[in-house]
Amino acid sequence: MTRIRRRSVVAGLLAMPGLARAQASWPDRPVRFIVPYSAGGVADTIARIMQPRVAENLGQSFLIDNRTGASGAIGAAAVHASPADGYTLLFEGATFATLPEVRQDLPFDYGAAFIPVVQVTTQPYIIGIRAGFPATDLAGFVAEAKRRPGEVTYGTPGVAHIGHFMGEALQMAAGIRLEHVPFRGGADVARELAGGRIDAGIISYSSLRPAVERGATLIASTAGHRQASLPQIPVIAETFPGYDMSSWTGVFAPAGTPEVATTRFAQVLRSALSDAEVRRRMEAAGADPVESDPIAFAAVIRRDRETARRIVAATGLRVG
Repeated sequence: MTRIRRRSVVAGLLAMPGLARAQASWPDRPVRFIVPYSAGGVADTIARIMQPRVAENLGQSFLIDNRTGASGAIGAAAVHASPADGYTLLFEGATFATLPEVRQDLPFDYGAAFIPVVQVTTQPYIIGIRAGFPATDLAGFVAEAKRRPGEVTYGTPGVAHIGHFMGEALQMAAGIRLEHVPFRGGADVARELAGGRIDAGIISYSSLRPAVERGATLIASTAGHRQASLPQIPVIAETFPGYDMSSWTGVFAPAGTPEVATTRFAQVLRSALSDAEVRRRMEAAGADPVESDPIAFAAVIRRDRETARRIVAATGLRVG
């Protein structure tokens, strides 16, 4: 063996324990999830279902920090401004894909600023209507909207949020005109719906449940097919064939985050999702856990960006 080759082998052997130490040392302090929506919304609900198992598997505290506003952009900006060390992560939904298609004033490029770590769930949104609304199903809701163009209101967790795009797609399919009312999260939509201050909301099932307890009616799901966990809720496609839109939740890290951190966190999270109680609680909240990796997750994001572009092209939707 030549002297140069011996040096290379020795250097490699010396480097391996260092790599092992690096892998073992992350995390050596608490990890923070920034959820860019209000407490009680679907992203917050899913994060808190996972929280105990993730903390246990990490061997560190796992903190949830709600940073609301601007359809998720405020929370995303906080993560973007954080060190790319794996200790501050973004927990977002499909709005990660839709928002950049209509916001011209974002201070950073979502695609360049973040890397997808792992998808966690997929879930449709549900249309809920307030108590006393003069309809109890989707056909009646559409008929009322046609009778009063531009007067029937619907709330979502923000302008250019995936729920907003779902509402735009419904208007296109049904030939109606609704008035969009944006909020900081699904829980805020549900509160206003329960109080009768908006006519409808397009948000997650978990967010809608408090409003249902106060008389709201669930009339349709945005999924292409009825969910096994929510078989009683019709889908929009039963009235308007071809309609099929769902949201999801997933983890993102600032670009440049070490792979050792993102890989380790993805492993920890997948382990949490394999827990039977975690899965049961997610399904009860109307979300389906997902087995995913960064490549598959990136493909989902690309698909939803293309859907958003088609809707923007058809409606001219622009913000900022």
